[in-house]
Amino acid sequence: MVRNSKMKKLENNHIIIVSIATALCLIGDSMLYITLPIYWEDAGLTSIWQVGFLLSINRFVRLPANPIIGWIYKKITLRTGLLIAVIIGSITTVGYGVVEGFIGWVILRGLWGIAWSFFRIGGLSAVVLFAEDNSRGKAMGLYNGLHRLGSLFGMLLGGILVPLFGFNIISILFGIVSVAGLPIILFRLKEQPISSETVFKKSTNKGFFKNDIGSTITIMFSGFFIAMLIQGILAATLSSLIEYHFGEKPSLLGIVISVTALSGIIQSARWVWEPFLGTKVGIWSDGKRGRIPLYIGFLALSSILFGMLSLHLPIFVWLFIILLVMAASTAITTLTDAIASDVARATNAISFLTIYSIVQDLGAAIGPFTGYYFIEKVKGYYYLYWGSSIVLLLLMLAWCSVFLYKKLTSNQVIHTDGLGK
Repeated sequence: MVRNSKMKKLENNHIIIVSIATALCLIGDSMLYITLPIYWEDAGLTSIWQVGFLLSINRFVRLPANPIIGWIYKKITLRTGLLIAVIIGSITTVGYGVVEGFIGWVILRGLWGIAWSFFRIGGLSAVVLFAEDNSRGKAMGLYNGLHRLGSLFGMLLGGILVPLFGFNIISILFGIVSVAGLPIILFRLKEQPISSETVFKKSTNKGFFKNDIGSTITIMFSGFFIAMLIQGILAATLSSLIEYHFGEKPSLLGIVISVTALSGIIQSARWVWEPFLGTKVGIWSDGKRGRIPLYIGFLALSSILFGMLSLHLPIFVWLFIILLVMAASTAITTLTDAIASDVARATNAISFLTIYSIVQDLGAAIGPFTGYYFIEKVKGYYYLYWGSSIVLLLLMLAWCSVFLYKKLTSNQVIHTDGLGK
């Protein structure tokens, strides 16, 4: 009993350390999604299309970088990989406040893409390695919730502080803050270095998803489209969407607020509840009913709400809908990653996680570019967001098919691998 308690503590410690280091470096990146669509001229850019390109290019860089970084992790420890990530992430964030011009920004965003690959593959691998089968959903919710606190502070503080002090000063300040990740990694991971051989060993788990090609393909498509819609389209176009509906300075109860501040508050609300709601959803998915029925339900809810964001509604009605979308997004991203970790445990973990990271990055990269392409068209927001609703509906139907097929063809019940009783 004491040994199990110590193992749980060790599991949580590693996941918390990775999450905090990631969160500190996410502050600068997340700030850009709120401020760059409005203050792009301060960065030395000459056209709005360059904003969409820059918010996407770091993800395209990760496509070829992920396999290379996965191979590097086989040669180094997780601790070393995170140190590399923090150093690169800090340099790029400071660079946002120093470098001007499109070419310089392309280089900075490319470097951030490399840093995020180290963070993402390392973080997912830590969850797969340390979390027990009956608590993997909870562990994934904890990991996602904690590291996305960086997005909370980046979007909230960025949206409020940039209009007051300027884009350049706040970028440099956030870059300095991210350096705090170095001592956390150096001192907190020093006693328990994680060798690459241990992190990336092939799992022997004979789970429900073992050799299940259909479910593997479905989770890959889910990872792609969820990243495209939530991390890409929604995050990149929310400021512009608010301006489209309510003007540059929306009024709430007679109080005028800037578009960037309101967008920052809305997106930050998700990161406030993420550690709690994400962990709670993970715990629910670890239960007897499993992950897939819960996943189907949240996909259905999101498919209804997403399109409604394009409608001209009273501001408080619209704000209620966007908050519901954000809450559902927390659940969907947690469950997508949790199901992916189930599949990873049932296959070769490093190979699967590398491919999974690639398809997520591809979706997240296409998202901003797609969003800015549509919003320049007549009724662009309408087609963009109702089209997103259709995609979510199709994903829901795909998982309904997987669920029913498993129920009809197998009597095996392993709730930790996604189905439950």
